[in-house]
Amino acid sequence: MAEKRSSGEEVMINVHSESEENLKGLKGSPPNEIDALDPQQNTQASPAADKPPTVATKKVKRRYKRKLKKRVMIDWVIFLLLLGCLIASLTVDKLHNTRFWDLETWKWCVLVMVTFCGMLVTGWFVRLVVFLSNVLLRKRVMYFVHGLKKSVQVFIWLSSVLGTWVLLFLDVERSKTVTKILDYVTWALVSILIGAFLLLLKTLLLMMFTSSFHKNNFFERIQESVFHQYIIRTLSGPPLMENAEETERLIDTGKLHRLTQENVSYWHMKVLVDDITNSRLTIISNALDESSCDEDGEQEDKEITNEKEARSCAHKIFINVAPPPNDHNSYFDKDDLLRFMTKEEVDIVFPLFEGSNNGKIDGNVFTNWVTNVFRERRALALTLFDTKKALEQLNKLVSAILIVVTFIIWLLLVGTATTRVLLVIAAFLFGETCKTIFQVVVFVFVMHPFDVGDRCAVDGVKFVVEEINILTTTFLKGNNEKVYYPNSVLYSKPISNYYRSPDMGDSIEFCIDLRTPAETIGTLKKEIKRHLEANGTRWHPQHLVVVTEIENDNKLKMALHCCHTMNFQDLAERIERRSNLIDELRRILEGLSIRYSILPEKGSRNQVTQDRPEATNAMFEE
Repeated sequence: MAEKRSSGEEVMINVHSESEENLKGLKGSPPNEIDALDPQQNTQASPAADKPPTVATKKVKRRYKRKLKKRVMIDWVIFLLLLGCLIASLTVDKLHNTRFWDLETWKWCVLVMVTFCGMLVTGWFVRLVVFLSNVLLRKRVMYFVHGLKKSVQVFIWLSSVLGTWVLLFLDVERSKTVTKILDYVTWALVSILIGAFLLLLKTLLLMMFTSSFHKNNFFERIQESVFHQYIIRTLSGPPLMENAEETERLIDTGKLHRLTQENVSYWHMKVLVDDITNSRLTIISNALDESSCDEDGEQEDKEITNEKEARSCAHKIFINVAPPPNDHNSYFDKDDLLRFMTKEEVDIVFPLFEGSNNGKIDGNVFTNWVTNVFRERRALALTLFDTKKALEQLNKLVSAILIVVTFIIWLLLVGTATTRVLLVIAAFLFGETCKTIFQVVVFVFVMHPFDVGDRCAVDGVKFVVEEINILTTTFLKGNNEKVYYPNSVLYSKPISNYYRSPDMGDSIEFCIDLRTPAETIGTLKKEIKRHLEANGTRWHPQHLVVVTEIENDNKLKMALHCCHTMNFQDLAERIERRSNLIDELRRILEGLSIRYSILPEKGSRNQVTQDRPEATNAMFEE
């Protein structure tokens, strides 16, 4: 689809400073599957990356660097001191022959060094593995290498501690009491190592699940969002013919739209999600706007933070694109877009605007399009943020369960509790909890019936989704009343989602005089058909005008069934369209001199005809 948002190909518009800092923190460059994600190859796409950081950001970075330096210095001092003690215990005869608890001094030094400096040494090994993976295996494993490096480092460190303890301390004969204590320590280390392995496995599975979840549920929306960002930034900048330097930076939209869920890597999916979450919709500030220039006189990007700014920016972009004079009768067409884009890009972009069939796009249409793009971008960012928060909550829940499992394993290893007792305890503690966790995980991540901002109906009540957590979902009613639903309850409820629905139908019921001639009814149907076909951007031409029943022997009850060119996510737009259609129907009926009464919509609270049926009947009586 031409409208799908770009994922990460050459149309990666804004990998902002936050995302770039995250990439730098991973100590590895991204793969080359989508070259445009590399900020060095997309200087136009991410000029925000060159902005100087704010004062608060600088202070945070300075404070973090100071803490990091102190920690590294303390680790090195401890390592060098212990290394010196180890060398002295092996070379100095007096220390070499000294024993503590029937063990040589150097064995104690080795144990203390492995315990307190193991993370430092294993960190060198992990960094070497990360470097080699970046050089040799860049394509698919980088996402997992960077995500698992901390867990692998901890697992290797605990393995070395356990190995040192077993090899150096358990080959000495001791009393039964001391041996029992040492066995407790040994089994505790074994249990902790098993727990570390389980946490490592949990991290791997959660990473795979997270990336697959994002690709399956948000790839197309992210692709579309980034492509719309590219359109807005391109149209807000100078025309290509006026700036040869910009021409060289054209984006290969053909390559963009060939991106699919199958050929985008885990790494680039993470980069795209981070970009949408950490950035906002931006435009290239107008060169005539002096307030948009920095101290060096260079143009800065302008972020769109609300709908008012979106409409203002849309007006400026329209003036930049449309030919003069820029009055209320102005419009732009494909020829005007060709000043900013290639013909292939224009063929993709132009059909995105409402009324493109007429070949002319006016200011109102373009402003509405930009506003909708901003709403979609904001809703997508909120959805990804809530998804990230839900995944973090899931991670904490699973980690807590694994810690308890590790403790139970330790009890089994030391023999302080029987298997039957532990099974009873586990069933008591985790029976209902595991069931609830399973239900909410299936609901949020497998069923996934809605996203933040979606308009839904639960038990016949219409809501807008405000926030999604792992255990609860927050909805907003039409009067902004917040409603909290446990996800375990929503798990078993039918849910209607207007945002994900296709173009939705509508119906208008009305009554006319039973004595209305058939020819007049035929003319009425023709006029309704003519109106719907003339407003093809709002209504599908397929419709149905039918007689449903005869009421009170003097009224012919009819219904107009038609289909919007949208779903009911935008409730205000749906109400406006329905109101205009009712007004047009009233005009047609009065023009044909047909007595009529338009019935209220089903579910409406203002059903006057139900409260006073005699008022409706009177108009049909002679």
